[in-house]
Amino acid sequence: MAASTAPPTPRGVHRWARLCAAVAVVVATFGVVLSTGVGGPDTAQIISNLGLCAAAASAALACLFRAATLRGRVRAGWALLGLGVLSWGAGQGCAVWLETFTGSVPLPSQADIGYLGMILLTSAGLLVLPVATQTLANRARSVLDGLMVAVSLVLIAWFVVIEPLIKAGGDSVLALYLSLAYPLGDIVMVTIVVYMLALQRRRGRDFAHLALVAAGIVAFAASDIGYAYLNLTGAYASGSGTDIGWFAGFSLILLAAAKPLGTADPAEPAPVDGEGGQPFGVLLPYVAVLAALATSVVWFARTGQATPFVTYTRSALILLIVGRQLLTLLENRGLTRNLETRVADRTAELYASEQRFHALVQHSSDVVTVVGTDAVVLYQSESVQRVFGYTPAMLTGRNLTERFSPESAARLLDALRSVSARPYATTVLELTLPHLDQRLRQAEITVTNLLGDPNVGGLVLNTRDISERKELQEQLVHEAYHDALTQLANRALFRERVAEALEQRGEDDDVTVLFLDLDGFKEVNDSLGHLAGDQLLVRVADRLTASVRDGDVVARFGGDEFAVLIRSALGQGEAEIVAQRIVDELHEPFRVGDRDLHVRGSIGLAAYAALGEGAAGAGHADDAEQLMRNADLAMYKAKGTGGSGFASYDPRMLAGLVERLELEADLRLALERGELRLHYQPTIDMADSRVIGFEALVRWQHPTRGMINPLDFIPIAEATGLIVPLGRWVLDEACRQAMEWSARDGRRPVKMAVNVSVRQFDRSDLAAVVREVLTETGMPADQLCLEMTESVLMTDTEDNLAQLVRLKALGVTLAIDDFGTGYSSLAYLRRFPVDTLKIDRSFVERLGEQADDAALAGTIVQLGQSLGMSTVAEGIEEYGQLAALREMGCTFAQGFYFSRPVPAGEAGRLLLEGAGAQPAPA
Repeated sequence: MAASTAPPTPRGVHRWARLCAAVAVVVATFGVVLSTGVGGPDTAQIISNLGLCAAAASAALACLFRAATLRGRVRAGWALLGLGVLSWGAGQGCAVWLETFTGSVPLPSQADIGYLGMILLTSAGLLVLPVATQTLANRARSVLDGLMVAVSLVLIAWFVVIEPLIKAGGDSVLALYLSLAYPLGDIVMVTIVVYMLALQRRRGRDFAHLALVAAGIVAFAASDIGYAYLNLTGAYASGSGTDIGWFAGFSLILLAAAKPLGTADPAEPAPVDGEGGQPFGVLLPYVAVLAALATSVVWFARTGQATPFVTYTRSALILLIVGRQLLTLLENRGLTRNLETRVADRTAELYASEQRFHALVQHSSDVVTVVGTDAVVLYQSESVQRVFGYTPAMLTGRNLTERFSPESAARLLDALRSVSARPYATTVLELTLPHLDQRLRQAEITVTNLLGDPNVGGLVLNTRDISERKELQEQLVHEAYHDALTQLANRALFRERVAEALEQRGEDDDVTVLFLDLDGFKEVNDSLGHLAGDQLLVRVADRLTASVRDGDVVARFGGDEFAVLIRSALGQGEAEIVAQRIVDELHEPFRVGDRDLHVRGSIGLAAYAALGEGAAGAGHADDAEQLMRNADLAMYKAKGTGGSGFASYDPRMLAGLVERLELEADLRLALERGELRLHYQPTIDMADSRVIGFEALVRWQHPTRGMINPLDFIPIAEATGLIVPLGRWVLDEACRQAMEWSARDGRRPVKMAVNVSVRQFDRSDLAAVVREVLTETGMPADQLCLEMTESVLMTDTEDNLAQLVRLKALGVTLAIDDFGTGYSSLAYLRRFPVDTLKIDRSFVERLGEQADDAALAGTIVQLGQSLGMSTVAEGIEEYGQLAALREMGCTFAQGFYFSRPVPAGEAGRLLLEGAGAQPAPA
């Protein structure tokens, strides 16, 4: 009946067991209240009416919920069962309403529609439920079982209900038919459910569900019969003990719907007739017949009468039983023939299995040898010739150890002695055995003591050639500890070698780790491709191996990172000599294909002697990790000084790293804590020295460190990606401040410049973020200037061009910051929609000192004019610089000469009073 093969979980089984206990308690309580009449007839009637409605509703909901978790015919069957129970509940509700407001429930009434609906819907639901495919004999037997139950129940109902109802008549013909419809409908339902049980009796994890439904319908039918009988005698009253059967029946249906699904193996073969039968399913038809016969005997003893209906019904039962027995006889004969066939097949199968086992032993890839306790060969399988080259005749009757080396022979004899004293004991050992052609092979031998087995009478050796497995194992170990590209040691093997060196270090010895990172390798990889990069790494590995001493370990950690382990005497400086030799070797070009490639190396050195006293108590593995970490820190120090050199570890490097990590952690919380501030540096119009806008610059007021320089935390934000939320906050705060000044002064917002990081350009939603900020703050798009460095033009050119086009479509102004310090070409400037060039302060601060710098600044101004761009000079600190830039035709200016970056309050005052710059001469 279930659509899933998943076994029930222990939790589900326990939950259902608790539900059974709870339902049992409720049914018992309901039965006690109704049977004893506690509280009087009125109380019993109210409890009965409400309890029956609640029981019907609960059972219906459980069936419908079970249907929702299934599919196909199973879902339809449970749904019809639920609708049938719900129909009875609706009829009961109508009867309660009639009894409450009219004082009686007439027959017929609207309630009978719901009651009869249950018979139709439940019967349909039971028939819809799928059953396993049945043979013709099984199907015929199930039909006979169902007919036996049906005829028996009709006979019982005739005695108890039908004949008295017919004799009593009724208020009307319709009332009589309705009175007869209930017991007959119950008989139909019971017959159908017994028929379904008969189909499920051979096997079925759903038998328990169907049995619970059957028990519920039987209890229901018993109450219907009791109701009809009491109604016939005028003794029925709502709230009497007869109602217990209905309540119990719905409770059983509720338990059937809530019961977890059983387990089933889809691959399990279909059952053979007669196997695994359910005793209850087999005996149920006979129980029904016996009940019918017992009822007829009692009835005849009381009345002494026999009616034609009873006679015909008994005859039908006898014919059904005879048919059932004839069918059983035919089945038994078929089973006997089937059993004889199976015995013959089994015998043939055993013989074939014996022959197959003999063939497998003779031709197995394992060599089977039987020896005595003295290692003399009693039996040798033919597979020994295929595996080791010997014929069985060359070994049989000889001492097996004669072919072994002394060491292997001694180990084999020890193994034979270890198992000889214990019957069926086994042991496994690996030996090196000689092939007939004198090649040595690795073998795994399993020795089993079968001396006590009369069919064997010896020690059995199962020998397997594992030479290929050993070679594969060694290859896998090599691959696990070596770099696949360069065949150098990898990080795992290097760490082990460092730990071993530390463990073996003497008092006058030192262990040094060199950490190497190639300078310029990324450019080779990006420009020439990964194949050229791999070839270059192989050349570097060869050169490193040639540069170190014998006994030094060279490793590649991945990418362009290499490491060298050096053992030396204390104070000899051999590690520095090797490092310098590596640096010198890397200065020579590498020939890759038809190209000469140039890369350099930055090397960090960390010696064990520099670890200090704190390392003395640490384990060698921890010291190895610390050495490698220190060498990595020193490498970054060497790279930071320009590369192509080496640097030794200094404890201050670790302190700097720790400080950076702490600063990073604090920066993550700075936005939440409101520690960030914006300062504003005015932008001056060269023509009239008027403040035309501001550049928003972020400042960090740390609660304990005080004001932190942007050069200290902006790189951290860039490296960690925190620059994205930080940039969003700066953009929002700057636009908000510009609108606040506008509202205060009653004029158009000033131009506000905000720096945008390359990391922000990496995100495709930058234009959407800017649009959202402009919308939220009300800032006019043409008054917002986004400043970027030249690196935006040089990386991911096409993607960044599309990003700039989207920003330009919003109406914002775009500027290139620090122009002249990068490598942007004129072609890029023409393609990108840039409005402003900002001359880097390095050109401005040397105006008047070097003619080349003045010429370069003038060239940038002329370039901007030729491309229709405005120019902004940064870092003006003297009047002479200002005058020179005015003479060049520079459009705007910034610098300490006008004002330092100031908080919003002071910036607002500058906006009103001006920055105090001298205007241009007329």
